[in-house]
Amino acid sequence: MNPGYRFWGIAFALAGTVAFAFRPVLIKLGYSAHPVSATTLLFLRMTLSLPFFLTMTWWMRGDVPLARRDWLGIVGLGFLGYYLASLLDFIGLQYVSAGVGRLIMFLYPTLVVILSAVFLKKNPTLRELGALAITYTGIALVLSSQISAAPEHRMFVFGALMIFSSAMCYAVYLVTGSQLVKRVGSVRFTAYTMIVSTVPAMIQFAVLESPQALQLPAQLWWIAVALATVCTVLPVFLVAEALKRIGANHFALIGALGPVTTVLADFALLEGALTMAQILGGALVISGVLLVTLKRN
Repeated sequence: MNPGYRFWGIAFALAGTVAFAFRPVLIKLGYSAHPVSATTLLFLRMTLSLPFFLTMTWWMRGDVPLARRDWLGIVGLGFLGYYLASLLDFIGLQYVSAGVGRLIMFLYPTLVVILSAVFLKKNPTLRELGALAITYTGIALVLSSQISAAPEHRMFVFGALMIFSSAMCYAVYLVTGSQLVKRVGSVRFTAYTMIVSTVPAMIQFAVLESPQALQLPAQLWWIAVALATVCTVLPVFLVAEALKRIGANHFALIGALGPVTTVLADFALLEGALTMAQILGGALVISGVLLVTLKRN
């Protein structure tokens, strides 16, 4: 393999991981910049990224037409994997720090293992079972200090459950969409599902919010633009190209930097911090997910 080809694959993987890791931080910055609902912020993210994905579909207009069953799959998975997963994540981040939220979302590979065992009858290996034990011990440590009867702690638990549900939606999306992605192609599949997911976000905004909800300060608009471009559109291209150049195994190693990046950015920009128990728990979560994700040679 050409060293330059691999080098740029690693560079794209790093850039895509960092860009995606900043998403929860920007969401939290948006909430702190101005009183804005999860519905409005999600609407801004989806609609501002829509032109890029429409352009992508126009660019691929010469590709083989899709069958009816593929279109139905794209509609269902777009609703589940991008709209509903994003909505639950946006709601949860109102009550959970960006760092903790990213660690919970990082559980999705373990959920893929569990779902595959339940629905696809793929029995987990001993290695995967050990990884699951390590990962969920870690997440228990992360959440332990925030579980009590206090009202703010109850809201924290609610937010954590919302983000966990988001991770579950994304895991279902991955398990059920794996064959469809192979038929359609990863970039085209992502573009189509993102376009599909914008429709319910628009409907939800029209039903629940008024036009005055878009009378927002310039700072929030800039955050929304960065959320749509830097943390949504850009990672799609970078990750797709990185996977092609270096493969899923090496990308998984680099992807483990995501939660670490989010925690550091949370600390620097939002003055968030993890306790020692949460740091230890975060290390266990990352270690367990890597055990699940990395394939043996």
